[in-house]
Amino acid sequence: MKIKKLFLQNFRNYESECFLFDDGLNVLFGKNAQGKTNCAEAVFYLCTGASLRIRHDKQLIRIGAESARIVAEAENRYGKVLIEADIYENKREIRVNGTKISKNADLMGHINSVFFSPGELRLIQDGPDERRRFMNISISQTSPAYYTALLRYNKILDQRNVLLKNKDVELILDTLPVWDEQLCKYAAIIVKKRAEFLDKLAPFAKEYHAFLTDGAEELVIKPDRRYEGDEAEIAKTLMQRLENNYEKDLRLGFTTVGPHRDDLDVEINGVDAKAYASQGQTRTAALALKLAEVRIFEALAGEYPILILDDVMSELDLPRRKKLLKCIADLQTVLTCTHAERVLYGAECKKIRIENGRIKESGK
Repeated sequence: MKIKKLFLQNFRNYESECFLFDDGLNVLFGKNAQGKTNCAEAVFYLCTGASLRIRHDKQLIRIGAESARIVAEAENRYGKVLIEADIYENKREIRVNGTKISKNADLMGHINSVFFSPGELRLIQDGPDERRRFMNISISQTSPAYYTALLRYNKILDQRNVLLKNKDVELILDTLPVWDEQLCKYAAIIVKKRAEFLDKLAPFAKEYHAFLTDGAEELVIKPDRRYEGDEAEIAKTLMQRLENNYEKDLRLGFTTVGPHRDDLDVEINGVDAKAYASQGQTRTAALALKLAEVRIFEALAGEYPILILDDVMSELDLPRRKKLLKCIADLQTVLTCTHAERVLYGAECKKIRIENGRIKESGK
């Protein structure tokens, strides 16, 4: 997958600008707070229909404007793709090749992307919410069925949690089995897809981590294995666990078991990375996970995604910068940094200098 052209109008700090990308490494450079990350964010938005930085789309609209527009001309293995997003105060319209789509599931897969920034250290350092978020975003781009199941599961989960706060215990116990049957149906899809994803991710991440550390450290990803078997067996196991936790759920007022509570363990040299890894180790482990994600996209979609590296080089030492450049040599990459000459080390690339939401220089 390649993005050829990106047009931004009243998006973040861009009034009107058009980016032309090469198939390889594209470096957006300039001082801080000039709009480099905003451009990278726009690419990711057109891939997933969501931003990693904000919750409400209206925050993407340039101050003083009534709407924002993002347009990408891209190519995947099936041919050319045109994706357009018009964002307004209270709504948005997204079109793929001129056809308006009504849900994000219809957007997923036309252009895939993997996004990495220093903030992704949360993957290792923070709680299970961040690791579930990582899996949800990644799997959804290659599996509309997963994305749909996730939406429906979360909706039913919300309704179940509301029911658990009802003061009529008899009503709750009569109604829970109805909700739980549907909840387990979608949970089984989520659990199965996550297991398949992590089975692929773990060896790739281990391989990249060994390369980045010259074999000095071993990265091991240990998935949550509370559920085994096919979807029917997973649904049956979860149904039993839900029934066993009725009393606890009633007491606490929320659902205490299910894939919304799952996690995965990350270990470096046999030690829990969340508790004991240094900043440097955490950064390398998170980067290895993201590079592994790229490989999974290639395996599942038949082509590499667009890799977005936002201000990553400044956080790596010289040997790991050079190793990263080797890892991304065959990928279309959008890389942001403050000083291009300090991170390229002779790598062939297209350089685009950004100043105050405008392209000031563009070329090899």
